[in-house]
Amino acid sequence: MPERPRRRSTISRRDLLRVGAIGGSALTLPRLLQAESQSGRSGRSCILIILSGGPGQHETFDPKPEAPQEIRGLYAPIATRTPGVQLTEMLPGLAQRSDRYCLIRSMSHGDVVHVSAVHTMLTAQTDGSPANDSPFVGSLVSKFSPSPADVPSYVWLHNMKTGTNKVPRYESGLGEIGFQHAPLRIGYELDNPSRPDFRVNEFDPREGLTVDLLRNRRNLLDQLEQSASLATVNPEYDRYREKAWNLLTGPGARHACDLNREEQTTRDRYGRHPLGQYCLMARRLVEAGVRLVTVTAWPGLAPGETKPTVTQVWDTHDNLYKEGDSMFGSGPFGMKWSLPRLDQALSALFDDLHERGLLEDTFVAVVGEFGRTPKFEGKGRGRGHWPNCYSALVAGAGVEGGTVYGESDRQGAYVASGRPVSQVDFGATLFHALGIDPHQRYGRDGFSARVNDGEPLLDIFG
Repeated sequence: MPERPRRRSTISRRDLLRVGAIGGSALTLPRLLQAESQSGRSGRSCILIILSGGPGQHETFDPKPEAPQEIRGLYAPIATRTPGVQLTEMLPGLAQRSDRYCLIRSMSHGDVVHVSAVHTMLTAQTDGSPANDSPFVGSLVSKFSPSPADVPSYVWLHNMKTGTNKVPRYESGLGEIGFQHAPLRIGYELDNPSRPDFRVNEFDPREGLTVDLLRNRRNLLDQLEQSASLATVNPEYDRYREKAWNLLTGPGARHACDLNREEQTTRDRYGRHPLGQYCLMARRLVEAGVRLVTVTAWPGLAPGETKPTVTQVWDTHDNLYKEGDSMFGSGPFGMKWSLPRLDQALSALFDDLHERGLLEDTFVAVVGEFGRTPKFEGKGRGRGHWPNCYSALVAGAGVEGGTVYGESDRQGAYVASGRPVSQVDFGATLFHALGIDPHQRYGRDGFSARVNDGEPLLDIFG
């Protein structure tokens, strides 16, 4: 049955059982909630939407209507709810919701190579070279702010297509912090929640095992440990074993991934394409207590496709002003196909988070690894890679809506005002929003690596 809107609760099943067992004692549920808040257990969550490939700032969040056409491109600017702020005409839904987010128009770094720029974006570490084996921000969030609920702390929605130079190393750096902080990865190519028969089976027991058999094995293990008077030598291992058991046998994670529990009108509002349904699933996951959800912004099959050509659709090269498969067309790299779906999914996500009271403690970040050249590069090439100045969108978790940080020059080429915000600074801002101290250290020795060395963009928080 469809579920009614509710605020996310981070009280674990064990806490509820403890409240029930205490009965008439002084520790009531409200006091437990207060104690949890004071101890920092509740925490915030993040939905990180990656526009893999690098979308053009001129066609999205930073139009240049006064520039010559060979710079401004095909799309006209439209007004937003924020006076003086414009977006491209391809994002009308976001234009009407500009009071819910902040635009960062001074993103800047110096890396024009997909593979290293993507790795820096996902690790928020200074060294983005292929040799860098830093963990992703989601793995660090899992380590330093794990979910107390019976759900994974870190989930990645839609695996990127293999065989390209933009595929992330999902298990990067886990030898330094533990493989329990790897993301739970859901979906690949046509196996995604836009299919009517899609089902998440990651929580199913291994073939040949039933829940009853697993329960019998656990009971036997508990009896052996008790009879041998085994002292707990690794509380962290026991905690993760308990969580793994609850993931396999409990309903929390399964229900969070089950979009059939949503109203059909809600699913329609997000869009019946992978990006829309993944954004809806991301909302359900953070509502259930997941700390960080990464969403690969793949809008689904383009017109005429029967299998995915690419999931990194924001790598918008190709001919200037040409329809069909060009960057302005409706093909696999076409913005006429991808931008309306992005607009629909993000608009629904902001509305849903706001209506459910979740936006105040959910940091939403929409960003690519770089932007696009101000000038078109000639026949057949479209806009090239441009990291010197591009845009990102952030919302929630204290971010002041209806604002713009930074400004690009008249051509959208370089930062004109506001400090340049590197990918490392962007990661520092994410950690700040989630209340994670970037100076914390980790590693096999416990101190050789630091969470982040950037400067958080504090000006965007109200």
